[in-house]
Amino acid sequence: MPALILGPVLRYVDENEATVWVETDAPCEVEILGHTEPTFHVSGHHYALVHVTGLVAGTTNEYEVALDGERAWPDAAPEGFPPSVIRTPAPGHRARIAFGSCRVAAPHEPPYALSKDEDDGGREVDALYALALRMRDQPMDEWPSRLVMIGDQVYADEVSPAALEFIESRRDTSEPPCEEVADFEEYTRLYWESWGEPVMRWLLSTVATAMLFDDHDVHDDWNISASWLEDWRAKPWWDERIRGAFSSYWVYQHIGNLAPSHLHDDHDLYDKVREADDAAEVLREFAIEADRETEGARWSYCRDYGGVRFVAVDSRAGRSFADGRRSMFDDHEWDWICEHLVGGHDHLVIATTLPLLLGQGLHFLEAWNEATADGAYGTWFCGIAEKIRRAGDLEHWAAFGESFDRLTKRIEEVAAGRHGEPPASIVIISGDVHHAYLAEVAFRREAGARSPVYQAVCSPFRNPLDGRERRAVRFGTSPAGHAIARALARTAGVRDPEHIRWRISEGPFFDNQVATLDLQGRRAALRVERTVPKEWEHPKLHACLNRRLA
Repeated sequence: MPALILGPVLRYVDENEATVWVETDAPCEVEILGHTEPTFHVSGHHYALVHVTGLVAGTTNEYEVALDGERAWPDAAPEGFPPSVIRTPAPGHRARIAFGSCRVAAPHEPPYALSKDEDDGGREVDALYALALRMRDQPMDEWPSRLVMIGDQVYADEVSPAALEFIESRRDTSEPPCEEVADFEEYTRLYWESWGEPVMRWLLSTVATAMLFDDHDVHDDWNISASWLEDWRAKPWWDERIRGAFSSYWVYQHIGNLAPSHLHDDHDLYDKVREADDAAEVLREFAIEADRETEGARWSYCRDYGGVRFVAVDSRAGRSFADGRRSMFDDHEWDWICEHLVGGHDHLVIATTLPLLLGQGLHFLEAWNEATADGAYGTWFCGIAEKIRRAGDLEHWAAFGESFDRLTKRIEEVAAGRHGEPPASIVIISGDVHHAYLAEVAFRREAGARSPVYQAVCSPFRNPLDGRERRAVRFGTSPAGHAIARALARTAGVRDPEHIRWRISEGPFFDNQVATLDLQGRRAALRVERTVPKEWEHPKLHACLNRRLA
């Protein structure tokens, strides 16, 4: 009899349909609420994305998972937790969007539950674990309706002791890539570890999830610059890493992001994978092409539900360095972004793994670095600037000035009603930087912006900064850091952003944390909650920010 290895993971949900992802240990028919889907096969692993139709808007639907007619879930669910459900949105219903990024998989007891300052292996208390435990005891109408996991769900370059033990059983870790992930099989182990813990497994079965990948899903600083790509692609093991990274991301994360009607958009890749006896080679070819030719491979996506437009913008895999250009996206991707960043919705939520708006000091430092790497101080300094860029992870939107200007200009236009009725709020949600904050945005008076605009950043779910790193962040977001970095940027010809001004009004906040964007009708509010390292026996979430946005 086939068994359920991972899942069910509730993915796309709208008023009338949903998709549920599973991994099994053998080929089989997967059944959910009367809808069946055969598994597809990749390198000895079996997966299915079950499309459930005929749902009614604004309803709660309990579900089970059967494999070849035999119930497999909730038999594997943790004891004491409610049944898994699919909750469909309806216009005017309350939407609670929980979000964050950067989650290292590790046990939930010491030493892993201690802070870094107490123990070198400490990762503190997992914020998603604490969220799931709270949900177990809450009424269902207080649960988040969406969970947005904005990057670094798995760390290919920093594996756990359990994952390392598996890697060492397969190959000699004294040879590159040493103790990092090498291929698709090792990536599957990371996902098993991240999603397979029973409490996390229940959470993913119950709250619809949207996902994006960031650098650690492949390697720290991935796609930071053209020269970085040239250096890493020259390594003999790199192509196999990329094949494993893109193939596993497509299987475990990407296909569940898409509306069922869009599953067939990527040159029929989904159909080819489902039809192949073993789709490994199909995905390997796709992976190399997607890595080398970013145009035509789009990882961004859009979802609409209950008056909310949610646009996830890839700020990592689709970067373009062709012909000396330095852009977060190619022109084809930009056209897609403009098509979907429009008004006419109660709220517009833009997710991008890297914050669009950093603390002012950090923003000007990255803008200075981009200018000097491009020759503002002369060619003699370009190599030094590149070393500074990599050492300091200076890779956010501020370090891609052209893309920063284009996106902020588009948001200004949407807020002013030039692309449909202005939303009641525009909120950019991000992660990556291992601290949380809220930035308030203002545009030029003549632009006529009517929507309030915010940047809400929440990171990490589980991978906190140590004391030294926190002090650096505080300085970078301070008035002194702003003044020094702005003066430095002036020496490289960098000016203030043309379309936008902002200030950090709340934060920075540290420790592991999860944020919730609460939307109903034309109202919006933000809440950020953090864990406490010493509460590992009874994990709780403690509010550090409560703010009405609209």
